[in-house]
Amino acid sequence: MAQVGAGCLILALATCVYGIGASLYGAATGRGQWVASGRRSVYALFLLAAAAFAVLEVAFLRSQFEFAIVASHSSTTTPPLYRAAAAWSSQEGSLLLWLFLLGLWSSLALFLTRRRLRDVVPYAQAVLLGFGAFFAALLVFAANPFETAALAPSEGVGLNPLLRYPAMMIHPPMLYSGYTLFAVPFAFAVGALVVRRVDAEWITATRRFGLAAWFFLGVGIILGARWSYAELGWGGYWAWDPVENASLLPWLTGTAFIHSVMIQEKRGMLKVWNASLVLTTGILAVLGTFLVRSGILDSIHAFGASTLGVPFVTLIALMIVGSLYLVVSRRDALRTEHRVDSLLSREAAFLGNNVVLVGLAFVVFWGTFFPLISEAVTGQKAAVGPPWFDRYTVPLALVLVLLTGIGPVIAWRRATWANARRAFALPAAAGVVTLIALLALGVGASVTSLIMVTLCAFAIAVALQELWRGTAARRAMSGEPAPLALVSLVRRNRRRYGGYLVHVGVAVLFIGVAASSAFQHAQDTRLQVGQSTRVGPYDVRYVRATSGIDVRAGDVERIRFGTVLEVTMDGRHVTTLGPDRSYYPSQAILAFGPVGRYFEGEATSDVGLKAGPLRDIWTAVQPDTSRLQPLIDKGDRLLERTASRLTPRQRSILLAQILGGLVSRYAQDPPPAQFRFLASPLVSWIWAGGLLVFAGGLIALWPAADAARRRARAGYAARVARELGRA
Repeated sequence: MAQVGAGCLILALATCVYGIGASLYGAATGRGQWVASGRRSVYALFLLAAAAFAVLEVAFLRSQFEFAIVASHSSTTTPPLYRAAAAWSSQEGSLLLWLFLLGLWSSLALFLTRRRLRDVVPYAQAVLLGFGAFFAALLVFAANPFETAALAPSEGVGLNPLLRYPAMMIHPPMLYSGYTLFAVPFAFAVGALVVRRVDAEWITATRRFGLAAWFFLGVGIILGARWSYAELGWGGYWAWDPVENASLLPWLTGTAFIHSVMIQEKRGMLKVWNASLVLTTGILAVLGTFLVRSGILDSIHAFGASTLGVPFVTLIALMIVGSLYLVVSRRDALRTEHRVDSLLSREAAFLGNNVVLVGLAFVVFWGTFFPLISEAVTGQKAAVGPPWFDRYTVPLALVLVLLTGIGPVIAWRRATWANARRAFALPAAAGVVTLIALLALGVGASVTSLIMVTLCAFAIAVALQELWRGTAARRAMSGEPAPLALVSLVRRNRRRYGGYLVHVGVAVLFIGVAASSAFQHAQDTRLQVGQSTRVGPYDVRYVRATSGIDVRAGDVERIRFGTVLEVTMDGRHVTTLGPDRSYYPSQAILAFGPVGRYFEGEATSDVGLKAGPLRDIWTAVQPDTSRLQPLIDKGDRLLERTASRLTPRQRSILLAQILGGLVSRYAQDPPPAQFRFLASPLVSWIWAGGLLVFAGGLIALWPAADAARRRARAGYAARVARELGRA
């Protein structure tokens, strides 16, 4: 099986090299059959990468430890679902996933454009195959996922416990789908610039791929935030970690591109800007992949250092230099005679939106790479923390939310003050009412949060007003009932009204961020059984300790030490929470001992969480296992003394008795435990806002039936025209 997977990768590399040559030769000579052969090379790349990835997945699911990657990232005690996800937890597996997804989305893009942009497509194919050749070469020569050992171990190291979370099943594929989908508009932009196609046709052809990339990357970011909140045990959902920022950067510039292309399609403006944005987004997508696996910056997401820094830096440098050359050399062709007619116009609002998004991207980029910048300048690596990011991103986010409300409804070219008053009177009133209500409730401690919630209310009111006006107009024309009129309205212009729902979701998300950041109650304390502490309006009492052993495939998967907490408010029972901490066995038996290794491996926190629409109650526990250490040492000595006299089965029974005794001892006589308690308002609004954003994105992405019929009629008309031409 390993030979099959490795052979697929070698064939994939050869296919990419051939496809690049065929595409460029076909473009230079005008011979369409060579261009078609290059396109079929992309299809072949997808099939070969899919076959190689399937081989790797089967190896993980069957625990074939002769594969070095399986032995180091899985085990028989790893649940099957996480064994499947373990394939992309490694450097080699994640690169193979990148190659597979690149082949998938590139094949789809080239299939849909096989009869369009005939001058652009050959160069786009060459760029996409160039990405494929790069990742295939890494897999063949530097990070082979199909390396095998002459003697397979009986057990693997296991999946990193931090990754044993349901979102892990889809979080990396979502991120990598976003990264690879952004390669499609990047490739077509390069092709368009090479042949000097400066119209918007290449944008129209790849718009859905850019929107899909934005969608998948956004899903991945939200899933990562949820993973951080529920799994890492620190209570937050965003830490400005380098790998988090790496995924945010292309999402920000991609969002700017999605908005600015509307101006090019509508007015033929911002051609240089749009070309620069899409090229920058493609570069940042590759940079995001690099940061995940390079280890050049300290990150909770970096699960090991990489030796691939030089190839990635070379690729990124080549992309930057090539993009700059294309934009600068084509600047005359990209120039437009149109200008923004008025600051009171949709073009100006969209341009302001773009400036803010790019400004946010620059702040995130600078803060992320500041350790490397400071080391290069001063010789000392210095990092910036969340307060630095907040100082600059919060004002920009306030302006962004304001423009989110203004942009969709203000007129193109030039709006009159009368029209502006008519469009914004009700939303502005909604914002003022929200502000007054918040002040009346005494929510004025954080001025920035107060302003943010007010602006979000304004933006939500703008979107709802447009939906209401559109539905009313539809009812007046068709006589349909309101629900049917709303559905018909959205179906006829999915991009526009899906965008409104996205804006509502973003506003709801920002409300959750503002409230949970400014009005959170936190308490770190050490409690014994029976003691209580107060967290905001809640009283939390440590009721009792818990413990347990989870066994899978006849071996101990983990040992758990936890607590039962009772939460009350004004004497009324609110909820019961059960946070615990899990300890996974280390493979270093000689270093830690046969018993000690079960307490010296990786550990994860399973938080206790009571989520609600208005407030979350969150807690994590750090048990004190130091009292067990003398008993652990005694157990190690006992097993070592009796090793020669016991059969393997007897030894396993004795080990189980020792571990069971230790676990029971902790629950019967628990030491004080260290707790972290949080009472955070409106955290659930973050996840609800994310769902609204993704629902709006799906609506905008979903192909309209009318458009499909128009394409079918156009294709039929083209065939008829060709037949008439032959006649």
